[in-house]
Amino acid sequence: MYDLRTRRRALALLGQGRSLNTVSKQTGISRSAIRSWLTRIEPLPRMLEPDICPRCQPAPGSPATPAAYAYLLGLYLGDGCISPRPRGGYYLRIACADAWPGLIRECEEAIRDVRLDSRVCILRKEGCVMVTCYGRHWPCLFPQHGPGKKHDRHIALEPWQQRIVDEHPWELLRGLIHSDGSRCTNWTEKIIGGELKRYEYPRYFFTNLSADIIRLFTDTLDAVGVDWRRANAKNISVAKRASVALMDAHIGPKH
Repeated sequence: MYDLRTRRRALALLGQGRSLNTVSKQTGISRSAIRSWLTRIEPLPRMLEPDICPRCQPAPGSPATPAAYAYLLGLYLGDGCISPRPRGGYYLRIACADAWPGLIRECEEAIRDVRLDSRVCILRKEGCVMVTCYGRHWPCLFPQHGPGKKHDRHIALEPWQQRIVDEHPWELLRGLIHSDGSRCTNWTEKIIGGELKRYEYPRYFFTNLSADIIRLFTDTLDAVGVDWRRANAKNISVAKRASVALMDAHIGPKH
């Protein structure tokens, strides 16, 4: 009734840590059928992950794909979390809105680039998805992980992370904007020559509850020559024409 590709896909979902019930609902295949495939087709796939972590070596280094890492770091600081798996290891989860399928694809690609052999799965929620990946070394790669919410604890980059950000500042900014930022069109009205005229102009916003993450964002803007102003304690605005043009050249609107 089911071809081999369909069966292996269901087994791969189980290999990502999902329950029989979840896989059954997602695929429309009965739990009894999936259970029977565990022994009739092939062993349950192991969660593949590179054995080598760049941070766990005798001489710790940086990820092999620093640009992808800088982008993923921005996504993690904005809308990401790391949680322990009951049977060992950790899940990295990045929340992405359904409205931006291009962002979801870029997030998946960045995770795969940073952890080459890892499987990435999409967990659908109401109005968003959780781009999820299992691994033993996520806390090594994102040492900002810790108990509680990010804005309730100190967030600072390690020296090796700062070196990556210094080399790839636009990738970090792109990740932060894609997670907690936006590009929108503002408008204003002025009376010129006795006539009321409407003017529209693009603007970038970034919003985050963490003062440390806000500071990281603005310090990186300073490093690339973008003028910004503080709309309030949690909101940063980029509205000057030259700076918006610079942001458009490197970031652009979500898609």
